[in-house]
Amino acid sequence: MRQLINPKTFGRPSIGLALFGCTNRPFYHICIFPDRSLGRRFEGNIIEQVGTFDPLPNAKNEKLVSMNIERLKYWIGKRNAQISVPVLELLGLSGLFPIHPKAYIRAKDQRETLAQQVAALQIAAETPAPPEETEKNPES
Repeated sequence: MRQLINPKTFGRPSIGLALFGCTNRPFYHICIFPDRSLGRRFEGNIIEQVGTFDPLPNAKNEKLVSMNIERLKYWIGKRNAQISVPVLELLGLSGLFPIHPKAYIRAKDQRETLAQQVAALQIAAETPAPPEETEKNPES
């Protein structure tokens, strides 16, 4: 994987998402950063890339995630890296950690939104369309 800087010269490393991609097409790399204070925008601040995350659903309505679990275990266990909340959610859904509470909250909100959309569609289907006025042409 990608290793760009020496991790021994900085403080506690952190695991987070680095945005790669274009406008309206986000794509994230799950990366190890040397220190939270250095920021995550610059590619030179990445120690190692340990995975990818594509948040947009594909044709089968799947969001794709790939992770190097062995390297993540190393950084979390041996190097005591901090983990950002989005990565914690992904690790919880993958089974490496317990499911993050924010994942439950997001699922509940999406269920409520979906229920509101279904109710709106049912109401729209039940209301009859206004009758069309027919023109009367007198035949003279």
